Amino acid sequence: MKAFLAIVRQTITVSFRSGGGPLVGLIFFLSVVIVVPFGVGPDLNLLARIGPAIIWIGALLSTLLGLDRLFQDDRDDGSLDQIQLAGIPLELVVLAKAVGHWIATGLPLVVAAPIFALLLNLSPAALGILVLTLLIGTPALTLIGVIGGALMVAIRRGGMLVAVLVLPFAIPVLIFGVMSISAVILGPASSFGLPFMLLCATTLLALVVGPVAGAGAIRAARE
Repeated sequence: MKAFLAIVRQTITVSFRSGGGPLVGLIFFLSVVIVVPFGVGPDLNLLARIGPAIIWIGALLSTLLGLDRLFQDDRDDGSLDQIQLAGIPLELVVLAKAVGHWIATGLPLVVAAPIFALLLNLSPAALGILVLTLLIGTPALTLIGVIGGALMVAIRRGGMLVAVLVLPFAIPVLIFGVMSISAVILGPASSFGLPFMLLCATTLLALVVGPVAGAGAIRAARE
């Protein structure tokens, strides 16, 4: 447990020190929320309908920031070798990295989302559901993302390749999150339950698959 918490703290610290940490993600998130309304026009009813999709797309893209360097720095300075020599399971390391990345990147998005969503004319009821779905769904985005980050261990210059690998697998999270909020905005409210449960199930599945797949990718890269 001490090793797990140490890796979480180290990931958060590195995130803050390199590239501004959560501030960069929040600025990128706000940019998406601001720029899209300029493209669709000042129709408040239209913004309220597409607002959930805008928020979720911004959250998805912001979550991808920094994933390409999540494991590469540890590979370059030999930390991965030390972790393996210490006998710490790689699955636990990947999970700790995911938790640290989500705290530094995903959690600030969840906190800021209701404020940014006011720019999109979302109702108070929709704001509550928005926070709930992001709180449950953004960990799934991170857990899916760490698989792509782990694959970058074998590639010196991953760059946007992480986004190309991760985005197709993150689409179900995006769909279920948007459908849950749209059910509250557009109705009927009874249709909220199914997409929300599917969102929860997707997060639980990512919690199991993400660390295992990420550890497997790192092992394959180290061999």
